[in-house]
Amino acid sequence: MRLTFLGTGTSFGIPVIGCECGVCASSDARDRRMRHGALLEEDGRRLLVDTPPELRLQLLAARVSEVDGVWYTHCHADHVHGVDDLRVFSERGGGALQVYASEGCAATLRDRFRYVFDPTMKPLEGTSKPEGSLHELFPYTPVRVAGFDMVPLPVPHGREEVLGFRAGALGYVTDAKTLPPRTEEALRGVRVLVLNALWFGRSHPTHFSVEEAVEAAARVGAERTYLTHLSHRVSHAELDRRLPAGVFAAYDGLQVEV
Repeated sequence: MRLTFLGTGTSFGIPVIGCECGVCASSDARDRRMRHGALLEEDGRRLLVDTPPELRLQLLAARVSEVDGVWYTHCHADHVHGVDDLRVFSERGGGALQVYASEGCAATLRDRFRYVFDPTMKPLEGTSKPEGSLHELFPYTPVRVAGFDMVPLPVPHGREEVLGFRAGALGYVTDAKTLPPRTEEALRGVRVLVLNALWFGRSHPTHFSVEEAVEAAARVGAERTYLTHLSHRVSHAELDRRLPAGVFAAYDGLQVEV
């Protein structure tokens, strides 16, 4: 299985509009972070994780021409508002793209993007629209998604519940403040773990800090842990310098074999 990090930034993206900090002005390409997105690939199958606002640019950069499904972690704008870029896949495939989300997120998607998920809304003749068929996910209930055997893993994110997942030897969690005991137990034994982390030295009410993510990674015990959803308050070079052995900073375009 191959994991590609399409976007590794927070909801602001990096560089942040109007910011002239060292990270936003950095010449290191790894400090340019689009909003969160990822891609799983195995045996010709492709599962997209989230549809951030820069989705089209991310898929072009990764040379992705087809996807077999979409897994939504949650319905915050930076994770879903690129949904219209799915149009090319439903148009090319001749039918609705299979989309997976929690019960609450699915309800939000149906309401916010009715034109995508309501099959009774037909485009005018000679035009097209994105078409998605929604499937609801339930915590800890195994499900097969685009040929991948997945276990949805809930984590708290302020007022939201985010669904990370375990797919074989990969554990993937974004936008989390803690790992609930059952989720942490479900992640044990993964070889590759992905966790969100904002910055060093400051707590945040809905996200891990780097230190908190490192502590959670140590409890899970994966061979390699990659940090994503990084803010402009920490550079890639600083992360490289300060992270312990076995913990790495992800960056846009990074590919990891699991």
